[in-house]
Parts: sequence; C-alpha cells; structure tokens
Amino acid sequence: MFNNFFKLAIRNIVRHKGFSFINIAGLTLGCTAFILICLFVWDEYTYDRNIPGKESIYRLYVNRTTEENNENVAMVPPAFATALKQQFPDVENVTRVFRLYDKQLLEYKGKQLYQEKAVVCDSSFFNVFPANFVYGSPSGALSEPTSILISEELSLKIYGNSNPVGQTLTVNKQDYQVKGVYRNDPKFHLQMAYMLPLPVLLKQIPEERMKSWGWMQWFTYCKVKKGTDIASLERKFQQLAKKEGAAFSVGEKYNIVPHFQSLDDVHLKSSDFKHDMAVRGNGDYVKALTIIAFFILLIACFNFINLATAKSVQRAKEVGVRKVIGASRTELVVQFIGEAIFLAFISIIISVALSFLILPSVNQFTEKNISFPLFTNPILMVVLLLFSLLIGILSGFYPAMVLSDFRPVEVLKSSILTPVSTGLAPFLRQGLVIVQFTISVTLIISAIIVYRQVNYLHNKDLGFQKEEIMFFQMRGDKMYQDQALFKNELMKQPGVSSVSIGYGFPGDATAGDQIIVPMNGEEKKMPAAQLLVDYDYIKTLKLQIIAGRDFSRDKSMDSTSAFIINETAVRQMGFGTPEKAIGKTLLWPVWDSQQPDSLKRGQVIGVVKDFHFKSLFDKLETTVLQIYPQANWKVAVKINSRDAAQTIAKVTETWNKFSPDQPLEYRFLDDSFELMYKPEDKLRSLLLIFTCIAIFVGCLGLFGLSAYAAERRKKEIGIRKVLGASVEGIVMLLSKDFVKLVLISLAIATPVAWWSMYNWLLDFPYRMNISWWIFAISGVAAIVIALLTVFFQSVKAALVNPVRNLRAE
Repeated sequence: MFNNFFKLAIRNIVRHKGFSFINIAGLTLGCTAFILICLFVWDEYTYDRNIPGKESIYRLYVNRTTEENNENVAMVPPAFATALKQQFPDVENVTRVFRLYDKQLLEYKGKQLYQEKAVVCDSSFFNVFPANFVYGSPSGALSEPTSILISEELSLKIYGNSNPVGQTLTVNKQDYQVKGVYRNDPKFHLQMAYMLPLPVLLKQIPEERMKSWGWMQWFTYCKVKKGTDIASLERKFQQLAKKEGAAFSVGEKYNIVPHFQSLDDVHLKSSDFKHDMAVRGNGDYVKALTIIAFFILLIACFNFINLATAKSVQRAKEVGVRKVIGASRTELVVQFIGEAIFLAFISIIISVALSFLILPSVNQFTEKNISFPLFTNPILMVVLLLFSLLIGILSGFYPAMVLSDFRPVEVLKSSILTPVSTGLAPFLRQGLVIVQFTISVTLIISAIIVYRQVNYLHNKDLGFQKEEIMFFQMRGDKMYQDQALFKNELMKQPGVSSVSIGYGFPGDATAGDQIIVPMNGEEKKMPAAQLLVDYDYIKTLKLQIIAGRDFSRDKSMDSTSAFIINETAVRQMGFGTPEKAIGKTLLWPVWDSQQPDSLKRGQVIGVVKDFHFKSLFDKLETTVLQIYPQANWKVAVKINSRDAAQTIAKVTETWNKFSPDQPLEYRFLDDSFELMYKPEDKLRSLLLIFTCIAIFVGCLGLFGLSAYAAERRKKEIGIRKVLGASVEGIVMLLSKDFVKLVLISLAIATPVAWWSMYNWLLDFPYRMNISWWIFAISGVAAIVIALLTVFFQSVKAALVNPVRNLRAE
C-alpha cells in the first residue's frame, strides 16, 4: 500500500510541476529561514553554559540613579570585591577584571602589532573561571608583576606554532614573561587577548582609590557556596554599600545600588548596561527573531494549505473514482497527508542544503562562527525528520480532510466543489490569508519604523562636527613630554586646520566624576562627565558657545581655575539661564595621587550648547569641560577631506619624528559613531530580509486562494461573460474579495505593529515619531501586492472562452 502511495505522490508532483514547484518553494523558503534563525538563537542561548559551577557564579553590577538618568552599569567600585570576600561567609571566591582601553603595542623580535581586548585580573580569576591551557599554567602568573598570560590566537600571531612559555613579550615598552597560553572559549562572554596581573595596575593607582565605594572601573564576579540564598545576600550587601558609600549619595539616596546577575543572564540580559566589556547579545531581539521564525514557518504552512485546497478541484474526479472502486476516507486521508509529508521532506532536504550554503554569509553578517552539526549530531537529524513529519501533518491535514470528503456522485457529474463539510471551509481559507497578511503588514510597518529610527540615529545633529576628524592615541615619552611642539608641528602641515589634545572626545572614553557646586552655604555634590580639554577643543569640534567665552591662552587663569559647562549642567546645577551661570563657582576633586583630597576651585567662563559625545542611547548629562594637561591622551586632527591621503601622510611623517619606534594607528571620529549603532543596522537588514520572505510566501498563499476562487466561480464567470461582462469587470469581481481580506489584515496589524514598535522605541532616549503615513504606506503596499498577486489568476479566468466553462455542465 505504501509503495502505491509513494508512486502516486511522485506522479502527482511530476504531473503538476508548477503547483509542486510553488508549494515546495514556499515550504523550502520558510523552513530555510526557520532553520537559520533557530541556529542563531541556539548559538545565543549557549553563552556561558559550559563553565563549571556556573549556577553559583554571579556578576555584580550597579543601578545608578541621578537626577538625569536611571541606568544599569556593568562596572563597580573596587571595594565591592574586598567587602564580599571579607564580610560575607557565603561568598566562596571573588575576582575583579580591569579593562585596558584602546589598543596596546605588542613587540617581539622586531614584530609589532596593536592589540585590543587586554585586561588586568585578580590572581583569583581562574578560581572562578577555570580555563583550558594550551601551554603553561596560571599558577602564580597573575601574582607576579612581570608575568603575562596570552590567548591561543595571540600566541599564533606572534610566536607561530612554537611554545612561547618563558619568552619575553613587550607591552607598551614594558617587558613581561609569558607564563601560559589559554584557549578562549568562544561562548564565554569575556574574550581576552591577554591578561596582566593586578600588581601592574596597583603601581599606578593610589591605595586609597582601591578602597573606594564610588570609583566604578571594575568588572567583579563572585562565586557563592551551594545553597546560598542569593536574594538575601544581595539585600545584605546593598545595606552595606549604602552605609559605606554614603559619600556618593545624591540627596538622601545612595545612587550606586549593587545587584547580583546570574552568569546565564550576562550575555542576553545586559544589552542596556553601560560601560560593559562582555560579548553581548540582545534578549529582546533574539525573542523577536524567534517569533518571526515561527511566523514565517506558519505562513509557509498556511500557504501550503491554500495551494493544496485550490488544487483539490483538479483532483476531485480522482477522489470520486477512488471512492467508487472502494477506497475508504481513511485511506484517502493517509494518501493526501502522506503526499504532504513527502513534499515537506523534500522541502526540508533542500532547506538543509540551502542552510549549509547560506550559513557562511550568515556568519559573516552576524560576526559569529555558527555551525550546523547535522552529520555529527544524530539527535539533530532525528529532530529534522520529526520536524518534516510534523510540518507535513499540520499543513496537509486540512486539505486531506477536504479532498477525502467529496461526494463521488456529484464529483463525477462535474459538480466538483461540494464536500460535505463546506460550512467552515471558506472562512478557514480566508482566515489563513488574513493571518498571513496580518503578519506581513506588521513586518512592513515594523521594517519602515526600524529603518527610519536607525536613519535618525545616524543623521541626527549631535551638536558638533564629527566629519573629517582624524583621531589617535599619543604614544612614546617624547610625544608626551613635547605635546605643545608635537601639536605645533601638526598644525604646520597643509590640510590640517585644527588640532586638539585631551581626554574625553566624542565616541571615546570619558571620565565620570563628581563636581561640587557651592550653593546657599552648602556644597552640592553631583555626578558629571568630565571632558579634559585644551584651548582648541571647542574650535576643533565646532561646539557652539551660547554664553560666555572659550578658553583663551591670553587668560593665564583659564588653565587652573576655569570651567565651561553644557546646557544640561546649567539646569541641573540650578543656575537658571546660561547667562546667569557665568561667574558661578565650581569645585573639582583633582586627580592627583600626591594630593588626593585637593580641590580645584574655579569659575564658569562659558556655556556650550548640548552636544552628544556618547551614543544616542545615552541621555544628555551634566558635562564639565576644563583644561587639565596631566590627563592628555588622545589627539584629534581636523583635516581637509579634499586631499585627505596627502594630509594623512604628512600627519604620519610628523608622528614618526616624535614616536619613530611605534606605528601610527588612527581612525576617524564619524566611524566611531557609525559602529555604535551596528546592532540596529543589522536589525534593519534582518527585518527587511524577513519581511520580503514573509510577503513572498504569503503571496504564494494568496495566489493559491485566487486560483481556488477562479476555479470555483468559472461557471459564474462564463455566464457573466455571455451576458456581456467585460474582462475588466470580471477582474474587479474576483479581486475585490481579496482587497477586503487585506483591509481586515491591515486593521488587525496596525494596532499590533504600533504597540510593539512604540515599546521598542522606548529604549531610545532620542527617537523618531511614529507618523500616520507609515501605516498608510504599509496598507497601500499590502493592497498593491495583493492585487498584483491575484491579477494573473483573475485575468486568466476572465479571458477563458465562456463556452468552455459552461459546456462542462
């Protein structure tokens, strides 16, 4: 029997090539998208899952509340780790990680390369996160100030395939001995190129600062004992932090509240964390992609049902003959479901092949290394087989019930579309189309809104000029010692219009520190972003001064007792207007290891218009600009883009005069801002792709339903044509019902899309408005797509000779 079913399935596929191709193509497209999205989602959920004892490991983060923001920050004060280890017996181990910003120069026997992802770690790091060592071991390596541990990737870059343990590696002109080579787990949220011991950093940091409850520069992890009530531990630690960190309170509220984050949540539930170094995903985006994957698969199955039902009219006589010669309804149901399963199986095979072909492009797009272990994981193969079986049964059940229900007498008399259970059939078919187009319209609206928001992020006026600014870090003793000379030499080069040296450029690291505002006999402390600048910072970035003046070399006191603030600072400090802020006194705790308690006292000499030196995910905050040459670190060079190549060459020549043994590595400021919105750029591309897939597969279903409707009404069409109906009239008659279905879809999709996208936009402090025309364009697009889809079948039915339709009676 099964052999006969198989032969019949093959014959039907070959006989109805067009139908079979469309049906298999729809399922294949839907299944391919589903498989690829599932592989991506699975990869996202496997982060940090292989770490021994992961269920007992937590990352500390803080919720920081100010008058301007309420945000989660991944970095915490250094005192957190000390207090946890010393005062809480439930804590088994604690470790801290300090990120080294920017790339460090590595040198070995004439080789030079700049390397990022460098960290300084506590000696207890591997007690919390055991690692697989290729060479050497971590024993003592993170305690000795001249030791270094490097990753396998970095070892291959520098030392090739040889064992580097015992070799010397120079980092920023400081020699270290390689103690071990570790293998980075690609699914670990910390990807580190090399690790330096904590004593290296302690040489540069005052002892008092390491006891701070407010200096947030450390990533801290703790491993608790089994059975620990983590909620109780968190409450107790919050109470201790509130007591010890009272000096950092805003009003009566301690604004740095610690929390414990499960290791399983670090990758997918930290997308909004500030100052994080973890490899982060976005749990909301992953969930959205999962929903889209099921939607596309659902559309593909609905498409199959509609096409199979439409095709049933051409198999009605086959059903009648089979019933007359003794076939039972059960046998017919098995036959048709078997054919559906067979088509699904073919689709799955093609989908798997396409997935293998497309996966490299997916990896390139997502910057991942996702694998499809079909042949090495038998469970996955079984899942795919069961998946094809399930799809076949779900998508083939309804058509099988319809086909097997035809009355043989009526079918053989050519009254073909009269199954016993016709009551709900039209509503179900129309309901499938409504669901398909509701999903498609929702995706169209969402894609337009995401596209406009991403464009808004890229094109919004940031309040400064980011174009044509070459940006690099100073290196070498001579360059630091002769900063003024270096700057003057750069200014002499043709094509260079301005140069600024400082710490705190847009798109780069900035200092978060306190500013003290004397007011009504009291000193009000508030957090502020500190931009440590020179006399040409405002000129180079073309900031707009709205009150007061810029720093001036002619004013000797500007270098020691002058501040410039932004508009937000004027409001938060209670100065009223920018004009009234001029002359107000501010105090700043000076960064001086010799005099850690000293205060810089100065007056506000100017107010600049608010400008976004961080991404648009961050609200504008109180910002203070001041001259503090001790912190100078980066150089911004404003160049003439008409002759950029020659100007860059001249800048490189000047660099080589001051730092000949270190190569110049630079980037442009606008590139830094482009990178900030990379996840949103990818979301825009993914939504566009999936919207096109959903629309295409949905149109296949609509194509099937239009074919079904044309076949059902062919005698009506014949009679209308005999009575004088035009081709245009017939086309309008067949099309209007589908337009109604699309309008219903639009009515359902509009509030759903508005609600989902409104909530998505809430994540952006600066966002576009959702305009009514977005829904209008989406509705028109859906109607046009529907009309184009049914147009072919409608015209085809309208052009048929009416005699051909009527003589069948």
